Amino acid sequence: MQPNNMAESIQFDREEIRARYREERDKRLRSDANAQYIATNGIHSRFRQDPFAGELIERAPVTKSTEVLIIGAGLAGILSGVRLRKAGFDDIRIVDQAAGFGGTWYWNRYPGIQCDIESYIYLPLLEEMGYMPTQKYAQGAEIRAYLQGIAKHNGLYGDTLFQTTIAGLDWQREQGSWAVSTDRGDEFSAQYVFVCNGPFAQPKLPGISGIEDFEGHTFHTSRWDFEYTGGDENGGLDKLSDKRVGIIGTGATGIQCVPHLGKYSKHLFVFQRTPSAVDVRANRPTDEEWFKSQIPGWQQARMQNFVSVVHGADENEDLVSDGWTKITRELTGLAVARESKRLGRKLTSEERQEFLEMADIRTMENIRNRVETVVSDSETAEHLKPWYARWCKRPCFHDEFLDTFNRDNVSLVDTNGKGVQEITAKGVVVDGQLYELDCLIFSTGFEVGTNFAGRLGFEINGVGSDPLSAKWENGLKTLHGMYTAGFPNLFFTGTTQTGVTYNYTHMVLEQTAHLAHVLKSTKDRNLGRIEATKDGEADWVNEIRRLARRGTAYYEQCTPGYFSGEGDLEDPNGILSGSYGAGPVAFFELLRDWREEGGFKGLELK
Repeated sequence: MQPNNMAESIQFDREEIRARYREERDKRLRSDANAQYIATNGIHSRFRQDPFAGELIERAPVTKSTEVLIIGAGLAGILSGVRLRKAGFDDIRIVDQAAGFGGTWYWNRYPGIQCDIESYIYLPLLEEMGYMPTQKYAQGAEIRAYLQGIAKHNGLYGDTLFQTTIAGLDWQREQGSWAVSTDRGDEFSAQYVFVCNGPFAQPKLPGISGIEDFEGHTFHTSRWDFEYTGGDENGGLDKLSDKRVGIIGTGATGIQCVPHLGKYSKHLFVFQRTPSAVDVRANRPTDEEWFKSQIPGWQQARMQNFVSVVHGADENEDLVSDGWTKITRELTGLAVARESKRLGRKLTSEERQEFLEMADIRTMENIRNRVETVVSDSETAEHLKPWYARWCKRPCFHDEFLDTFNRDNVSLVDTNGKGVQEITAKGVVVDGQLYELDCLIFSTGFEVGTNFAGRLGFEINGVGSDPLSAKWENGLKTLHGMYTAGFPNLFFTGTTQTGVTYNYTHMVLEQTAHLAHVLKSTKDRNLGRIEATKDGEADWVNEIRRLARRGTAYYEQCTPGYFSGEGDLEDPNGILSGSYGAGPVAFFELLRDWREEGGFKGLELK
């Protein structure tokens, strides 16, 4: 095989790289997988309290029934409301524990927060709203304000219950509706319920002994304490100038907030278990003339082009042309097709596998070489190099993260894959050494890949004797990821056995349009009950399981992360076992064909 022409000058020994990948994977594998993390409840519930809400808004309990209840006021909840409004459903109530719309963009306000999917395809309904994002990658405050604008424009504020948590959901057989209770004393019924809790709803903590023993200040990045740090989402953390700050976690969030912490802290200690692969972001202001030149329907076309390119479809043009599409142009069937064309023949399966592995290694060698180029201290640079294949962890893009480690007041504390040893009253212990701190920040992500029903925080009781938590104890059981047998008029959005794509907005737009079509069609027929059949559900679950093994061989080589179920590839709640293995393009086509066929296959309508 000829070398991949994207980086022909990079020389490496494939067997040495393979060995290093195995070594780095093996030192991080843990038998407890996802169980290594701690939920933010009980003694750790303070880590999920809302620092942005102010005083609790007092109100009388609600008892008035509603046609549609939407649980969650984030992206999926907002778009569900918008789609249903357009389909003729006016009686909609939204419930969320937050004090405003935004979901993950309400909670995450850490300094430096941005979307890492371009805003022209991530911010939904741009044409309908007549809105132009200010940058290719919008800042968090802009995204939050825009989502709140969509909610206001579509009249979703009127009957929304903020600062409210669902306590229970019970199907009423005689009434043909759901009985809903909340922590605010509300008790009402809803004919239809949309569960839009999102994949990044509940923060988690690492299972490190001594978290509650630390005498300094602590918080989770999704509940940033600006009263303590000073500043806002744009930085200016002036109250940290005399503080020794530690942060645990160097994933997508850590990558964005570390530069601000490094700039303002007296000293910053970055505790790292596994480095992220950080490539160039190259953010830039929106070209107003370009934006105005777009023809109607451009955003949907751009989203479709992005999802096609990043999942290996042969597109003539890459409209988004960013880090995501660059990776997939180099590491998917598109690259194989180019190589076949160059050779004048199709590659054999063995040649294809070798070609893609070599391309993956070259891509990661570029990432590792970038670290060397940016970080001046050779030992620090070596610890920041990611030794795994490209898709083992979520790719990161940032232009200041690596430079931060050239500051005299910033120290990388690499844990050699083992993580922090313990937390004491005075600070953090790694390999027997105590790092004394005034403030400890947890940038440790969310409950992704854990039991879905458990993440909800409340029980759903359907037609049968078993609640949803029991039905889904050993894995999701749905039809198309949106319905589950025995739970009528209950609909799910997000990552439940659907065609997961990196642009979460696109996936939710497709799901909510599909569900609005189903509900409107049902209502037009004077029917009011929608439920997955057992056979329809079983067929979909079998299809999910049949295709789930597609990525196993790749992820077996990976250092643990939420893509690989923290190393447990058999985890029934993991990403691999819970998504449609044929990919989002095929999934969206499947939904379109299902609608056009018109027989509602797999559903029972009454």
